[in-house]
Amino acid sequence: MTRTPVDDYLRHLAVERGLAQNTVSSYRRDLVIYADWLSSNGIGGPAAVTEQDLGDFVRFLGAERVPPLATSSIARVLSTVRGLHRFLADEGLVPADVSRELRPPKLPMRLPKAIPVDDVEALITAAGGDEPTDLRDTALLELLYATGARVSEAVSLNVDDLVDQEVVRLFGKGGKQRIVPLGSYARRAVDAYLVRARPLLSARGIATPALFLGVRGKRLSRQAAWEAIRDAAETAGLATSVSPHTLRHSFATHLLEGGADVRVVQELLGHSSVATTQIYTLVTADTLREMYTAAHPRAR
Repeated sequence: MTRTPVDDYLRHLAVERGLAQNTVSSYRRDLVIYADWLSSNGIGGPAAVTEQDLGDFVRFLGAERVPPLATSSIARVLSTVRGLHRFLADEGLVPADVSRELRPPKLPMRLPKAIPVDDVEALITAAGGDEPTDLRDTALLELLYATGARVSEAVSLNVDDLVDQEVVRLFGKGGKQRIVPLGSYARRAVDAYLVRARPLLSARGIATPALFLGVRGKRLSRQAAWEAIRDAAETAGLATSVSPHTLRHSFATHLLEGGADVRVVQELLGHSSVATTQIYTLVTADTLREMYTAAHPRAR
């Protein structure tokens, strides 16, 4: 089967840039949208694309596609398309990068949504129980909140990534490694899971180094982790929508509210730029304003 320029680009992302499989899969889905549009408009592949074609593609994404993509999704697809054309130009497969002037739509600033500490405690308590899956889910939730890990980072953990009783080794985007402390609550929950639950789950499948296991003894999937958190939120009766990223947002917000330095939080979250972490300072500022308005007798 003949390799296409898109195949070469995806291989470049996976091998040379070391992007995670989930990230490469996301790029592939974006490029399927692009390739289908090129084909439907009689354009013979990326090498035949013009700047005008790219402008038409942007309009298609936002107005003509059924259903139209949200602004954030359009920005993501265009970022992928620009990366493809830049790669083709760098490799000498096309004479010029026709996407160099392409600008994605401006995204509105969306502040991360954290939940109060009391809601975090209610969420974790709701996952409790004596069944192996209950102990696993409690350990998973405690670890997500204690470390600010992305759900993909948590389910990718191996037992050996528990460096000792104090810290855990996480692998972020691009395989970047960071060491994050485990709080006492998370340590106890993980220890209980390792002693009382993981051996029982492991016996149901083939031996695996994975830390968190599913009911058949295999590595816990991202979807199963999402379901565990959703079920705990429903049991706890939380009014707001809760996802694994909610715990990451809450981790960062609560640290900053407690006085942590923004650059320390940046390291713990694995952000490459402190500007990304500083978004959380806006959340804490909003909280302070709300508290001030509610409490000060001459604030309103």
